[in-house]
Parts: sequence; C-alpha cells; structure tokens
Amino acid sequence: MNPPGNGAVPAVPPGGAAAHRAPGTLSTVHGGPARPFRIEDTPALIAVAHGSRDPRSAATMRAVVARIAAQRPDLDVRLAFLDLSTPSVDQVVDAVAADGHSHAIVVPLLLGSAFHARVDLPGMLEAARARHPRLRLTQAEVLGPDPHLIIALRDRIVAAMTADAPPTLTDVAHGAGRLAAPRWGIAVAAVGSSSAAANTRTGDVARLLTAMTGWDTEICFATTEPTVQQAFARLRARGADHVLVAPWFLAPGLLTDRLHEALPQLPHAETIGAHPLLAEVALDRYATAALPLELSA
Repeated sequence: MNPPGNGAVPAVPPGGAAAHRAPGTLSTVHGGPARPFRIEDTPALIAVAHGSRDPRSAATMRAVVARIAAQRPDLDVRLAFLDLSTPSVDQVVDAVAADGHSHAIVVPLLLGSAFHARVDLPGMLEAARARHPRLRLTQAEVLGPDPHLIIALRDRIVAAMTADAPPTLTDVAHGAGRLAAPRWGIAVAAVGSSSAAANTRTGDVARLLTAMTGWDTEICFATTEPTVQQAFARLRARGADHVLVAPWFLAPGLLTDRLHEALPQLPHAETIGAHPLLAEVALDRYATAALPLELSA
C-alpha cells in the first residue's frame, strides 16, 4: 500500500507531550496522569550514548541531552559515553557521587538491547557501585522501537521528501496534464548485527512505519545483508517511483556516511537526532526506572 499523503499518524502537539508537562512531574509518554515527584528526592539522570570517532555524533548527542534537560529543568541531567568519546561513564558517575547524589538513573540512549546494553554498561555500573557504595545506580531500559521514535523517523522522512522530490508523474489515464503524487519506497537502514534474531527484531521498525503511514518499506543494514542496494532493488521492483533512505540511527557518523556512499543519488533523511520525541522517550525510560524509588519513599 502506498496511499497519497503522509499517512495517518497519532497526533502529537508541537514540541512533543513534554512541552505541555509541568516541571516536577514524570513523563506521560504512555498516557495516564502525571505523578508528582519531589525535587529533593529526584535521582540524577545519566544519559549514556554509544560514542564515536566522528565529532558529529558527539555533537548530536549533546544536543539530545540539552533537549532532555530543557524538558525537565528540575533534573540534574548529564551525558556520558560508552566508548570513543568523553566524558566516560566512569567519569560521570564519579562526578555525580562527588556532588552528593544518593541515586542516579542511567538511561541508555541506544536503539537496541545488544551487547552494550546487556553486558558493557551493566559491568561499568557494577564497578561504579563498588567505588561508590552510597550511590544507588539504576539502569533503565533502552529506547528501542518506541512508537514515538517511529513518529520521529516519519517526521525526518517527510522533511526529506518535501525537500527532494515534488510530484512529477503525469496521470495520463485520468486526465492529461494532471499530476499524481509519486509512489515512495522507504529503505529503513539500521546498523545490523551478527545475530539474525536481532536483525529480525530491527525489521519491526520498517513494519511499524508501514503500519503507521502506509508507505512501502524495506529494512536494510549498513554492516550486513540485506544491503541498502538490495532494499532499493526490491522497492523499485514493487513499483516505487522514488526511493528514500531513512537511517534508523540517533546520530550521523561513519555508518551513515557508508549508506550515502552506497547510493549517493538517492535522498537520505536526517538521523533522529535531537527530535523532541527522542527526549520524551528518554524521560519515559527514566520515569519508569524511577517509579520503584518513588513508591518506596
């Protein structure tokens, strides 16, 4: 299916739901009334990004964390990196402890629950607990294919469509000279994993995007098959007039450059970056992890 227009999507107010949430309340991404949270009891939020040798990646994640902090000015929000960028997780945890916090919630700014989220980060936090026995560290869930991030991906795609290709097809069968909207195919491009099961789970992103918008989609990967070239061929074979590459990445870097180089003639959407809904989902992960602390207070 590939209906004209952008497809039906849930209504989201400008700036995301957080723009309408009073300071001192927890996130309401998944609905329900906001819960009061005493500022003096509030744990610090340590947002942990992957890290990259590409300076664009760190700059983007700093912008993401600045947006998180702007949406919750009552929180002490800090950015740390797993690797290749600074400050490190160890450095930030040590600083949080030195500043007198008794609790910190660590929110992985990661799209998948792979080795970094399941092994690397828990190991770092376990070592940090040994160094700081009075600091309670709670690891929140990864971002994952949250519906709000699918909306953010949709927004990036729409912006790229608008910039790249106005309607160009003449609908001869239904009236000479009348323009019909082109049929778009979307190659959703993710990192890729050596685990076939993990790649199948990532494929849910393309399926969710199709369910939300009606666009014809194909999943592809920067590091394994199916490649972006294979996704392009499949979409064209199914009748797509235009194909757009939509990176399922938080920030630009070497792998998004590799996707550009593979098919430079195609339009490429921006990475999710500092979209308001990314900040909202991160705050939701924080709120979910904080709830047991609130109930025990």
